[in-house]
Amino acid sequence: MQNAVSKRTALIVVATGSFLTPFMGSAINIALPSIGKALAMNAVLLSWIAMAYSLSSAMFLVPFGRAADIHGRKKVFLWGVAIFGTFSLLCGLATSGTMLIAFRVLQGIGGAMVFGTGIAILTSVFPPQERGQALGINVAAVYLGLSLGPVVGGLLTQNLGWRSVFYVNVPLCLLILAFTTAYLKGEWAECAGEPFDWAGSAIYGAGLASLMYGFSHLPAGLGAVLVAAGLAGIAAFVVWESRTAHPVLDVRLFRQSRVFALSNLAALVNYAATAAIGFLLSLYLQYIKALTPQQAGFVLIAQPAMQALFSPLAGRLSDRIEPRIVASTGMTLNVIGIFLLTLLNATTPLPFIIASLMFLGLGFALFSSPNTNAIMGSVERRFYGVASATQGTMRIVGQMFSMGVVMLIINLILGPVQITPEYYPLFLRAAHAAFVTFAILCFGGIFASLARGKVR
Repeated sequence: MQNAVSKRTALIVVATGSFLTPFMGSAINIALPSIGKALAMNAVLLSWIAMAYSLSSAMFLVPFGRAADIHGRKKVFLWGVAIFGTFSLLCGLATSGTMLIAFRVLQGIGGAMVFGTGIAILTSVFPPQERGQALGINVAAVYLGLSLGPVVGGLLTQNLGWRSVFYVNVPLCLLILAFTTAYLKGEWAECAGEPFDWAGSAIYGAGLASLMYGFSHLPAGLGAVLVAAGLAGIAAFVVWESRTAHPVLDVRLFRQSRVFALSNLAALVNYAATAAIGFLLSLYLQYIKALTPQQAGFVLIAQPAMQALFSPLAGRLSDRIEPRIVASTGMTLNVIGIFLLTLLNATTPLPFIIASLMFLGLGFALFSSPNTNAIMGSVERRFYGVASATQGTMRIVGQMFSMGVVMLIINLILGPVQITPEYYPLFLRAAHAAFVTFAILCFGGIFASLARGKVR
């Protein structure tokens, strides 16, 4: 099948698809204050604009990864791009906060289909000795989306309004659909003919939704009940998957491969410790530092620009050096970057913030593509879709946990209020508590990264 498709074409298609959702997420972070004013949304509701997308993506990533192994990875990828584009348009047309959040849920389903298949397509096409570099370029595309998101999002929000941030995705989706249909030949479905585990998918989705939704409502009693129900659901899912003949997620992969298990754990911890930083800094820069959306975007670009610059290099390094060494070095740099952010106050100079973001960007570049290379290199070819989706799930669940921590801290310290000048000191206290929590979490992740063992 590798001879039936150009590796270059596959890389262009997948990398462009991988650009989409991070671009959307980072652009929306810049637009949040404008959305909050236009739709009268408080800080907690604003966080749900990001959380709703992440929650639905996490619920559907693993099921769609399995569906892609059965029905074809390119087919699922194409449908994902189409759904993502459709609901980008509808998000831009939303007339209330509730409507916007609902459309973000549906947009997340499309995002799950794109991210649950893209890495699997690349791993199917590229041989092991070239895979790290290809994955590094794909990661660079993700970070290019993160880099352009704040800048383009700031320009669009300031000059055309927040709705244009959603509209700009539509022509990009149409281009991906046209290019994929015309030039990406072949299909990959090593599990064709096997049944789909509908029951396992339902248990997984319900358990994850209950867990994350409940976490966002802590410390209220309802939140505790939902978290307990979610943990029970995840436990039931593991039991079910251990006993069914054709599981949606073969949990034996975690038991049989230490590299697979600990690399996924490292990814979960790393995303949990870093994902909400952009959200907090966007609010900090526009409220506390009184920057325009455009100015805030140019500050926030420092982190993803470093990621885009160094990710291909990190991918090539992981083809030659043990991924755990490169990835663990990256996570150590992340700890330093987050620690620097714990020192933020109302008078912190912008060069200090930019330097902290550059540390984070370099650290994330050194971690991400080597860690992905380790995950995909630790499973058989027939599990590429599931492995890709599992890695994507760690990213999304980590992002949700990160936002959940921020929502919990905001609820405890600030409460459900709009961020106005009298609440700025409380917001700074909440941001400081979140950064301290993330620094401790990321420090613990270094040991999970080191303990994975050798890939080669």
